[in-house]
Amino acid sequence: MPRITDAKILVMATDGFERSELVKPRDMLREKGATVHVATPDGKSIKSWDKTDWGDTHPADLSLEDVKVDDYIALVLPGGQINPDILRTNDKAVQLVKDFVSNDKIVAAICHGPWMLVEAGVVEGREMTSYPSIRTDLQNAGAQVVDKEVAISNGIITSRNPDDIPAFVDKIVEEVEEGEHQRPAA
Repeated sequence: MPRITDAKILVMATDGFERSELVKPRDMLREKGATVHVATPDGKSIKSWDKTDWGDTHPADLSLEDVKVDDYIALVLPGGQINPDILRTNDKAVQLVKDFVSNDKIVAAICHGPWMLVEAGVVEGREMTSYPSIRTDLQNAGAQVVDKEVAISNGIITSRNPDDIPAFVDKIVEEVEEGEHQRPAA
């Protein structure tokens, strides 16, 4: 069984990510011993959204073009309204989500992050949660929508908001240590 200390995890984001939803999971996973990389569309630093206004800038480790799915056991998709709305129009970003799912990798999305799962066509029949304003989108895409801090469906993890981050990260660690999750392709 894999250990979190041996895990490589990818966070995918762009400008407008909710600061706490990238920074806290990234840092908590690193504190637990995981190697965590941040991929952005062009491999350049990205600017956060911090509750009600633009926040600080965070460096990227690589571009979406340079991501090799086989290098990672998990993908984390932070929310914020702006971040996933931009990424879901990026063909490479959407394809990476599909590739992580079809290669039995763990995928974790919080807040508005599940928009990426809708766009990738991987929500049908799965129990999922999200920020309240996109739950109708999940439901219309075929998800079984619930209102709880963490929903899990065969290695695909979703959470509602920054208050859920501790449970979200704990579930990522648990799923990583279970290993890859066999599931139908996206």
